[in-house]
Amino acid sequence: MNSTVALPTASTEKLTRAPRVASIDIFRGLTMTLMIFVNELAEVKGLPWWNYHAPAKINVMTYVDMVFPAFLFILGMTIPIALEHRIRKNGSMPQLWLHIFQRTIALIVLGLILANAEGGNRALMGIGTDLWAILALLGAVLFWNVYPRSDRYATLFRVLRFVGLALMVVMFAIFRRTTTNGETAWIATSYPEILGFLGYTYLAVSFLYLITRRWRSAPFAWFLILTALCIASTGKWIPFPGRLPLYIWPFGNGAMASIAMAGVATSSIFVQGHGAQATTLRQKAISATLFGAAALVFGWLLTPLGISKIRATPTWCLYSIGSSILLFTILYWACDVKKSLAWAAFTRPAGDNTLLTYLLPDFYFFIVSACGFTYFSTHANFGLLGVLRCAIFTALILALSALLTRWKLRLHI
Repeated sequence: MNSTVALPTASTEKLTRAPRVASIDIFRGLTMTLMIFVNELAEVKGLPWWNYHAPAKINVMTYVDMVFPAFLFILGMTIPIALEHRIRKNGSMPQLWLHIFQRTIALIVLGLILANAEGGNRALMGIGTDLWAILALLGAVLFWNVYPRSDRYATLFRVLRFVGLALMVVMFAIFRRTTTNGETAWIATSYPEILGFLGYTYLAVSFLYLITRRWRSAPFAWFLILTALCIASTGKWIPFPGRLPLYIWPFGNGAMASIAMAGVATSSIFVQGHGAQATTLRQKAISATLFGAAALVFGWLLTPLGISKIRATPTWCLYSIGSSILLFTILYWACDVKKSLAWAAFTRPAGDNTLLTYLLPDFYFFIVSACGFTYFSTHANFGLLGVLRCAIFTALILALSALLTRWKLRLHI
């Protein structure tokens, strides 16, 4: 979920080479920070309705409903950058596809761990569900940690990777749950959690990008096609997207893939060498602003089909896309052109070590649940006091992520 990328930044007419896309890292960090906050905020009572996810049956969306789409958009932005980097480094397409499948499987595995953690049956597994989740996630950390290059400790690092993989395999092997019919079942795959959805979307959009990567306008064409698929599916003009599981049809109803493809298209506007022409900042800003404004306008025109994150309607997609494009344009100007970075220093751990930061709140919840700690379920969970608690919790997670990153604990898939 993290990419180190090269980007030429613009200053009027002349472009100069910069070591990475600061605005992408900061956008990702801001999104991750907001996700931690709103996930914790969901347990706080007595707040205005727009601080929570909108119910499925109501045609409305809140800022909370725009956090996941922002992740999809950033995922899309990094796809052409990361894949082109790998192509230049090693032109082997089989190895590139192997990397894509490995990354997809890793995200799905992590998603299934989080999605199934609370559904296990302790009597059938022999261990509590909280302990099962802790061990499974610990295995993931050991396996996907970026170990430093060291001849002295190379054998130790290989052993740690093997232990991590073995731990995940064992946890998956022993998992058992009881269905609503009273039957014993294994891992439920119908809901792969956010990480799983990101994995399937990454696979789908990477496929579309690679087969048409030589055509600059291809991302915009694919974006229109995927949006049309979302419209047709939401309007119930075509039934198959809702009937096929994601492991067969990773495009879903087109919603998630369209948001990520919008990120690919936005990347082609800004990032020279990955599809963009050597344009001025003014041309890039105008193109992006028109793209974002068009998404908002067409989203408004499609409101008769409903506005809902839960139902993945096209208006939800287009409103989220338009907002993400316009926000990224502002961040690009502030961070990559004006080099104003100090204000976003608090987002650095979330932007640089995103996957670890994402998992830290889950580690916390499973550990405190296993210890029987329930104080915050009855205290500091109402009104402004609850908001303050969520803000402190978010800050502590970011601080812990920064500390672990300094200690060379960094996850990469």
